[in-house]
Order: sequence, then C-alpha cells, then structure tokens
Amino acid sequence: MMGALATHLRRYLRPAVCAGAVAFSLALACAIPAQAGCRATTIEHASYVICEFKAGDGIELFLRDAQGATLGQFDRVREALQTRGRQLVFAMNAGMYHEDRSPVGLYVENGQQVKKLSTADGPGNFSMKPNGVFYIDGKSAGVVETKAFLKRKLKPQFATQSGPMLVIDGKLHPRFLKDSTSRNRRNGVGVKGSKVIFALADTPVTFDEFARVFRDVLKTPNALYLDGSISRLYAPDINRNDIGFAMGPIVAVSAPLPAQKQSAKP
Repeated sequence: MMGALATHLRRYLRPAVCAGAVAFSLALACAIPAQAGCRATTIEHASYVICEFKAGDGIELFLRDAQGATLGQFDRVREALQTRGRQLVFAMNAGMYHEDRSPVGLYVENGQQVKKLSTADGPGNFSMKPNGVFYIDGKSAGVVETKAFLKRKLKPQFATQSGPMLVIDGKLHPRFLKDSTSRNRRNGVGVKGSKVIFALADTPVTFDEFARVFRDVLKTPNALYLDGSISRLYAPDINRNDIGFAMGPIVAVSAPLPAQKQSAKP
C-alpha cells in the first residue's frame, strides 16, 4: 500500500488554499507570515495536515506561564508570544502528560530541564520501547531514540520525550502491526535534514499507517509519536484553531509581529 504513497506523493501533497467564509478566519489566514507551512492533504483515503518548517524558524516548547500556571491552550500561547512582540504561526500538542498536565518524560524549555528523561518500563504508548525525544537547539533539530539521546549527552534548548518512536533510522517501530484494528487520530513529528515536519491524522489510522506516512511519503529517517485522541492543531493559514481540554506541552512556531502603521503627522 505504501508503494502507492510514494508513487503519488506529488498528487497528494498539494498546498492548502486559504479560504474563509467567516471574516475573522479570512483575516487571520491572510495575515500569516511567509514561513507558515501547513497544508491539508489526503493520503490513502485518510485526511492529514502536514506542516513543514526549518529548524531555525523560531520553534519553541511551552508549558507554563511566568507564574507557574499551565498554559494549556493555543490562545494562551499566542498571548504569551504577543508580550514578546511575536505572533503565533503554528502550534500542536507536543507529548504526553499526567492529569496535572506535567510531562510524562523529559521536558526542557529555554535550556531549563523541567522533567528528567524517563527510561522506565510501563503500560501505554509512552513506554512502547523504543520511545524517543524531539529536540530543538538553535538552528538544528532532531528526533532521537531515548537510549541514543542519553548516549549522546545532548543538552538542547528545547526537548520533549514521547513514545513510541514511529521511524528509527529508516525502519518502522518493530511492534507495529500491519493488520492492527486499533485506529485513532494521531500526531507526530519527524526531522529531515534542516526540515521539521509535523503531521496530524484527522482520520483515525493505525500506528503502522501513520508511521509509513513519515517513512515513505515525508521521507523522515526518524519520527516520533506525540499523542492520539487529544491531537490538536493551530494553523491559521488553513483556518485551524482546535479547542478542547487543557493540554500539557505545546510546540509552537512564531514570527515577529508586523510593524504597526504610524499615524500621519499633521
């Protein structure tokens, strides 16, 4: 089936067209800066949103505000960025969390380690070994299996741990089953050279189907699963601002706010 994915890559990955029946959505979409890179597409009868950025495009992770309260929503991340003179271009939930919204595994924000790396065994997707880490460090980014991350002694500016890995050095996670009946909305991230590629499956898909999109269509040698049913997206260039219960870690891309027009002097 995935041979067809590679063959029809150009057919499926078409840029999404800005459309806005609602005035607010239209205005928002038309104000997006040049590095906005999200598109809706269909791959093997499943609906996806694919978002591509460069590692140096201002990718950050967000968890709490200055007072220690969980941000939890895209709108609160947007407000936090505005205080820094920046606008939110893209955001997505970025890893699993406990009921108090604290990260399950490693979490690093602005060089500060909030939660240490977890190598513990346990139930659930996070502990479906091998799991891994998505990190951003200046103009570089990566997805690395947990043991490799430890071995390399990386100290990135931003990092979030999740699981399972979807693709490991070009190979699918060994526990994924082609005939699985477990389907869900899913989101994940892969890195290809200097490109960071996020994907969200709006149509319920299996782990195997989702991972093969990263390997065979997006061509990312390593990719990491971020989460499932709670998967949410902020992508104003395609009129998306998903709402719901408060989230834990959020990954976001921002750009400088456009200069305000000054009033003409009399």
